[in-house]
Amino acid sequence: MSDAQQPPADTQLKRTPLHGLHVELGAKMVPFSGYEMPLNYPTGIIAEHKHTRSQASLFDVSHMGQALLSHGSDVSAVMERLVPGDISGLKPGRMRYTQLTNADGGIIDDLMVSKVGEMDGRDWLYFVINAARKEVDLSHIATHTEDARLEPLESQALIAVQGPAAAQALSKHFPGCEAMRFMSFRAVATTPYGKVWISRSGYTGEDGFEVSLAADQAEAFARALLEDETVKPAGLGARDTLRLEAGLCLYGHDIDETTSPVEADLAWSIGKRRRVEGGFPGADRILGELRDGPSRLRVGMTPQGRATPREGTEIFDAEGERIGVVTSGAFSPTLGHPIAMGYVAADEATTGTPVTFQIRGKANPGQVVDLPFVAHRYATKAKATS
Repeated sequence: MSDAQQPPADTQLKRTPLHGLHVELGAKMVPFSGYEMPLNYPTGIIAEHKHTRSQASLFDVSHMGQALLSHGSDVSAVMERLVPGDISGLKPGRMRYTQLTNADGGIIDDLMVSKVGEMDGRDWLYFVINAARKEVDLSHIATHTEDARLEPLESQALIAVQGPAAAQALSKHFPGCEAMRFMSFRAVATTPYGKVWISRSGYTGEDGFEVSLAADQAEAFARALLEDETVKPAGLGARDTLRLEAGLCLYGHDIDETTSPVEADLAWSIGKRRRVEGGFPGADRILGELRDGPSRLRVGMTPQGRATPREGTEIFDAEGERIGVVTSGAFSPTLGHPIAMGYVAADEATTGTPVTFQIRGKANPGQVVDLPFVAHRYATKAKATS
């Protein structure tokens, strides 16, 4: 769901509340989505990646947008005018992955929507959007939700703790969070860091949490987490290889305003009721693709050998016909070989289909494989208390 679109060179980069801590920890800072963000720390991307898979890592995701939405009548129905996800079916304390779509069925952005429930006498939704799409998304939502209250949470930080030790580490600060279910959300009013919002979610394929808290509390919380021997800092590099192994889309690369949720293999995020009722932007195209199948599909692929098919690498079939292009590619630290995602013609999307990548002028054979590359380890069987 994260975004790697870069700002113009003369744009002043923003800093998150954890900038000073990143520098103190020796992070390599790079421009990312209009922010100066840590790419990696001295241990390096592969070590951070493997630590996340085996223990837990702290990721600063404060650059992402956070906002609240309320409406005098039915805020879930209002949100459903913009997304194909079943928002009305969300109960308080639950969250859902969905997409803002345009009239042509393309994806304006992908986002997490949480049902906060009643607060100050009004019913609220909380959502997290990609950093580089904040202005586009908030303008789009404001334009299409008349009489709604849209409140960007610009003074909130967002910290992700991901990995099999995340629940144990976070529960020392927020007792009870270990019992939350995957894709659940709760507000904790009284903590050493003030009021926090915790979701059991993330974008690495591992069990984990995201914690939204006041910006002026973020560094103290991060330092306290890092005192746990199981928790190490990790940067954008590890986050990207983790999400690719998990088969998750990166906005601006794997999805954009021309790709539909069905093409992107995100049809699972469209609820049964929405498939029947429609009523969201681009419904004609999206429902048509659900019924008849899209002309192209996002797939996972593995090449033979060590050459990695990077974004933009052309894909050919066994007869030498161009059938698609790679949208994400990297060396997988977990699997020990290159992996890639991309779009191919739908009739070439079957698992096991041989493909050829053109890499530096050479033909490199590979094949279509199932996603995710590394199995998700979400806490789907956690004891439910929310």
